[in-house]
Amino acid sequence: MSQSSVQDTMDALVKELNQHSYNYYVLAMPTIADYEFDKKLEELSRLEKEHPGFADPDSPTLKVGGDITKNFVTVKHRWPMLSLGNTYNEQDLRDFDERIKKAIGDNFEYVCELKFDGLSISLSYQDNQLLRAVTRGDGTKGDEVTSNVKTISNIPHHLKKADTPPLFEVRGEIFMHRAAFERLNREREELGDIPYANPRNFASGTIKMQDPKEVSKRPLDAFFYSLNTEKEHYKTHWESLQALKTWGFHVSEHTRLSGSIEEVLEFIHHWEKERFKLTYDIDGIVIKVNSFTQQQELGFTAKSPRWAISYKYKAEEVETLLERVSYQVGRTGAVTPVANLKPVLLAGTTVKRATLHNANEIERLDLHFGDSVFVEKGGEIIPKIMNVNLEKRKPGAEKVIYPLNCPECGTLLIRKEGEVAFYCPNDEACPPQIVGKIQHFISRKAMNIDGLGDETIESFYQKGLVNHISDLYVLKDKAESLKTIERFGERSIENMLKGIELSKQMPFEKVLFGLGIRYVGETVARKLALGTRNIDNLAAASLEELTAIDEIGERIAESIIEYFGNPAHMEQINLLKSHGLQFEVVNTVITLESNKLTGKTFVISGVFENHSREELKEMIENNGGKILSSISAKLNYLLAGDNMGPSKLEKAQKLNVPLISEEDLIELLK
Repeated sequence: MSQSSVQDTMDALVKELNQHSYNYYVLAMPTIADYEFDKKLEELSRLEKEHPGFADPDSPTLKVGGDITKNFVTVKHRWPMLSLGNTYNEQDLRDFDERIKKAIGDNFEYVCELKFDGLSISLSYQDNQLLRAVTRGDGTKGDEVTSNVKTISNIPHHLKKADTPPLFEVRGEIFMHRAAFERLNREREELGDIPYANPRNFASGTIKMQDPKEVSKRPLDAFFYSLNTEKEHYKTHWESLQALKTWGFHVSEHTRLSGSIEEVLEFIHHWEKERFKLTYDIDGIVIKVNSFTQQQELGFTAKSPRWAISYKYKAEEVETLLERVSYQVGRTGAVTPVANLKPVLLAGTTVKRATLHNANEIERLDLHFGDSVFVEKGGEIIPKIMNVNLEKRKPGAEKVIYPLNCPECGTLLIRKEGEVAFYCPNDEACPPQIVGKIQHFISRKAMNIDGLGDETIESFYQKGLVNHISDLYVLKDKAESLKTIERFGERSIENMLKGIELSKQMPFEKVLFGLGIRYVGETVARKLALGTRNIDNLAAASLEELTAIDEIGERIAESIIEYFGNPAHMEQINLLKSHGLQFEVVNTVITLESNKLTGKTFVISGVFENHSREELKEMIENNGGKILSSISAKLNYLLAGDNMGPSKLEKAQKLNVPLISEEDLIELLK
């Protein structure tokens, strides 16, 4: 066989196998037997070994997975993966449009994109090679899942284009087509496994599997919609999307460039009806300002860009019967009512339960057992009862009454003034609170104890091995009892005890968050730790001292005082102290390159020739300066680049704020 014939045969096999994969996974309409498919795959594999120079970098033979991943590595995003502001009504979009015009004038365009319902992913490429794939995580850092992502057929491992930046990131969404989801869910049910609720959950669960070979058996797809580079490579978002297509990335063909908010609304109305004809799920439309310069001018809030917004479609609504109401007790003691419904199909999934939120919601709906109720998915995720069809209520139907006592331990429920939730105050003896509190303590965002999971904690509690957080630190003395737990062998015990020991190194703010004090989330725990420095100061702090700390209001302060006023809680803290946990802030010294900019404030605006905005920010901060987000009379310098927004320039000139260039900043640092 000639060289050209070999090349043609290999190219034909790649094309044919990719088409068969699409028919099987996406359309759920296979046109070839599995045996024949495998034979063709074997033939392609043989030819690639004999003629490696002709092998396609994204050959179907490569999409079979690598080694098993024991633990996913946490990776910091080079560019944060921020979330978008959401809206469900057109007036919010018009208001958004007015804010854009007010900031940058009338000369701009929008890019409209489908909002895919999947798992956000960031791919890093260096010298045209896929370097790593990282999940969104908390927006600042995520899990590296490169081996799993490499099994997705339309994600390139190598790029052939020469016009790519040396280092760049591509953002997108991993998802599963509905037909493939339904087929795989049927297979799970036949095997006796619990089916997934929706394609998004299935895709997310698949990406977090530890064996890439298993991941490769589950058909995933991906669309890409964002390019990030160190220096500006294109002037507009639209140009970058076209480039991504030419580089080999799967970009949705339904993206549209729009010149006005009216065109945006037309696009939204079109897809509100047409979305059900797609082979995958979308839950809305994303609207972005096209120009990168204008995006930089508009900037960001703490959580989202000001130059983009997400319009979400309202959920579908169905009617079904309320059969009974059950009550769940959370780790903080809050008692949540749950409606148990006659199963009904809603937004592609079977719904059996819906949240009722609290006692006020039950009263508002005036629920009676056997009522015919209208159910929708709030944000197309959590089913919720919207109202009751009173015409179908049966005479003499029994009214749903919220309980006075805890359904788990019988303690009289309490509700504080100004709050809607009833909760059980018996946090030291109410079973779900005990278990939930320990599960929260070991969780990833708190103490992050490897080798322990929610089910294990449940088993430990049932066997009397743990009743308090502090009991975790004496499990090493109960090795024989641990061995009696099903599927918990010596290796598992060893890993768990190692994880518990390592948790003693976690910083004070993580321990504080792990205690599970009501209203004390991650951010509040960090503020409290920095504001009080150690647990003793925090426990002794007055209401006035606590509310003087940034972002700490009276409700949080009162909860903290109540928590530390409980002798049982103080006993636990003393036990944790005795086991060596960290209960004070460890001071870290930040070394500056110089103090030349100490006391000086800067706002950065525009595009710069020699440095990125992030590099300029680091230069200023490393020499003692401070970056501000807005212009005021107290500002020392406006660092101005090309294409700076007219509004900022006008305000700076009005307030007599000095304008400096990139070169001027370098001079200040000499």
